[in-house]
Amino acid sequence: MPAPQSICPTLTAPSDPRMLSVVRTFVEAVCNARQVDLNTTNAVVLATGEAVTNIVRHAHRDQPDRPFQVQCKIEPNTVEITLIDHGEPFDVTLVPQLDPGELRVGGRGIFLMRALMDEVICQNLGERGNQLRLIKHWPSASNVRDCG
Repeated sequence: MPAPQSICPTLTAPSDPRMLSVVRTFVEAVCNARQVDLNTTNAVVLATGEAVTNIVRHAHRDQPDRPFQVQCKIEPNTVEITLIDHGEPFDVTLVPQLDPGELRVGGRGIFLMRALMDEVICQNLGERGNQLRLIKHWPSASNVRDCG
């Protein structure tokens, strides 16, 4: 029997701040459907929310008609969220690590994504925009044994 195909639901949404709750609910529902544990789900939803906020505020600033895409890929040990925008090229590796105690308004999105996720990878797609991959490793139910 062939291995089951990965679930990769995709949501395309306009760059409207009101879509943040829709995206967060979408990601949470996909995680719940695949029985991802609550701590992992919460981390993934929060990191995705930060990424979407950055797309709306920075990549698609003043362009609410530009859509972005969110794809959820859940494997037995990994949750991967891929976000594709149509903004100017962006290199997440050029964003400095911030001191968590530094007082400032804004600028915490990438810090939170890095803190919550195991990998944050941004790929420049040229004129097509950017692809951001948020990867979180998790212990699936099939990998957890009851030792009681």
